[in-house]
Amino acid sequence: MRSTTIAKPGPVVLLASPDSLLILDLKRTLAGLGLRVETAADAESAVTAMAAMQNSGIVLLDVRLPGVANGCLLATMHEYGVHRRCAIGLIADQVSDEWIARLREGVIDDIVARNADGAAWRTHISTMQRGHALYCELEHLRETAAMELEHDRVTGVFNRETMLAILFRETDRVQRLRGALSVVLFDLDDFGHWNSELGRECCDELLREVAMRTGRTLRSYDMLGRVGNDELLLALPGCSTINAMMLAERVRMDVFGEAFQVRSEDGPSMRVRLTASFAIAASRGRSPVVVLREAEQTIARCRISGPDSMRCASESPLAAECGDADGVERPRLYPDVEVASW
Repeated sequence: MRSTTIAKPGPVVLLASPDSLLILDLKRTLAGLGLRVETAADAESAVTAMAAMQNSGIVLLDVRLPGVANGCLLATMHEYGVHRRCAIGLIADQVSDEWIARLREGVIDDIVARNADGAAWRTHISTMQRGHALYCELEHLRETAAMELEHDRVTGVFNRETMLAILFRETDRVQRLRGALSVVLFDLDDFGHWNSELGRECCDELLREVAMRTGRTLRSYDMLGRVGNDELLLALPGCSTINAMMLAERVRMDVFGEAFQVRSEDGPSMRVRLTASFAIAASRGRSPVVVLREAEQTIARCRISGPDSMRCASESPLAAECGDADGVERPRLYPDVEVASW
């Protein structure tokens, strides 16, 4: 018995043109190439149809369609992310310098003459698909490079350079609006021991879990970054020192109150209890480099005090209340202080 093979349907083509004769002729030509054709006679219908299109579709825009020549429709398509899903081609009477510029910028994938025949359309469709595939690949590489440039490769949170850039931006806002900004630097206690005990891969997994748990305790506009081998930094816009201390206490309880489940490189799964030391520093409009150095110096004093300690920076108005002035450890909670919700 002869087996039958069902031909796989080609990609969907959206043909947007106010020219009914062009739609009729081109629809027949594209259908002959195995393509499924949908049509739109105005910009509004075209945008609605494009929003519903899946990946690997093709959009053909007649330059005579209102909104194409002045670039408004292309801008709307960019806003909807159409080019991330579909190849885009223009149908034009002539190839102008403006359209060539759009082609070079990657806004469109091809330009097709209005009087192109079936053979020419076959070539152009192939060109659009290859151009769109290349565009998507380059966009992916660009986004990946930007991600790696700004984020820590192990934890996925911001790296030190990005956190400093964020703090400079937030410090400008503090200086303009006279608002509050605090940072919390916390260091995992005796993490070198776990590196030796469990190995690097397991410790990287521990760091990722710490970052993930910490992220769940933050507000949507708080920032988290890794600024050292086992140090993480919180940037807290609009947060007073007292509230920053309360958040640090919450991180201590929510992140480190529960054991971490890990599997060593040459052994069974085990539960690991981690602790961390916390340093809180207020911006007060100072350079982020100075504030970060102040927090690092405070962390150094925490290490002297022992694990699982928390201190305010020595220059803070609350230094005495935090215990830095006389070396006495601060109380864990401040029940009489109104705390902003996270």
